[in-house]
Amino acid sequence: MPYNEKIEQRINNLEISSKCDKKKMFGGVCYLTNGNMAFGIYKDFLIVRLEKTDSEKYLKQKYVKPFDITGKVMKGWVMVRPDGFKTKDKLIKWANRGIEFAEKLPPK
Repeated sequence: MPYNEKIEQRINNLEISSKCDKKKMFGGVCYLTNGNMAFGIYKDFLIVRLEKTDSEKYLKQKYVKPFDITGKVMKGWVMVRPDGFKTKDKLIKWANRGIEFAEKLPPK
């Protein structure tokens, strides 16, 4: 299943997309800040890169699950179901969490 291009369009319409470079990866799209992956789209999920302790906290939320597309969980990443970013504000919050983490990393 290809990634959901409607989610991509929603992100492209947000002001935050100007902070990121977009790159197609693993059958989806990733948004990079300073060369570091911040968030992206995989199928119908928003994937978000977070501090490991933050990802553990967010995994307790109803619409969040571990990022696992190969049978091995990627620590520090979460997958957010569509109901978890249904509104513009929620989508912005999730994307900004990933951007804030990526901005802390050394530029690539």
